[in-house]
Amino acid sequence: METSKAIEGLRVAVTGGTSGLGLALVRRLSDIGARVAFVARSADAVERVAADTGSIGVVGDVGDKDAIYPIALQITGNLGGIDVLINNASSLGPTPLALLADTECEELETALAVNLVGPFRLTKALYGALAASAREHRGSVVVNISSDAAVNAYPEWGAYGASKAALGHLTSIWHEESNALGIHFLSIDPGDMDTPLHALAVPDADASTLKHPDQSAMEVIAAITAALPQRTVALQGNRP
Repeated sequence: METSKAIEGLRVAVTGGTSGLGLALVRRLSDIGARVAFVARSADAVERVAADTGSIGVVGDVGDKDAIYPIALQITGNLGGIDVLINNASSLGPTPLALLADTECEELETALAVNLVGPFRLTKALYGALAASAREHRGSVVVNISSDAAVNAYPEWGAYGASKAALGHLTSIWHEESNALGIHFLSIDPGDMDTPLHALAVPDADASTLKHPDQSAMEVIAAITAALPQRTVALQGNRP
């Protein structure tokens, strides 16, 4: 089944949805018929993207423990459940990037809070709704956005790389534990993109050598589509 038909009507949540890959995902998913709720910290940016895309904006910080359940409730309340969760929001830790010996403990904690603990908490808060989606054969998928810094030891990327490496292993364990329920977990490295986060990390990077976020967004959507065989079969079976 083509991507647009597989995605149409899906209830999707995207964190970090007002810039970079997150914004590209919100736009693309909305364009092909998904029902999208996105999360970001800036109220002004959330309002602007919601108005531009027709999606549902949720103001919140996934790195804040106390914000997780209010975020989850707004997502499921507005969408009537959830089929796909994309944990995309990320923090570099120290900016400018720094050697581990020069990284403050609080900067490492920030990277872990946003890149690892936040996705864990939000997934846990939405787990029941994701399981319900799987039981209804809608195709339940959680995507955790990773990075090549999770597997390559780049100097000065310690806080970010360590948090993404832990997220990757967490994703694998979630998948093993949830496969029987029909919840599929994917860890996706979208590549080096021309985004505000990359510009913050590497200010002198040549943008012409970087991927456009739209390209990576379509690759992520294609991976989600490939993980939806149950929903595809169910939809085909329901056709007259």
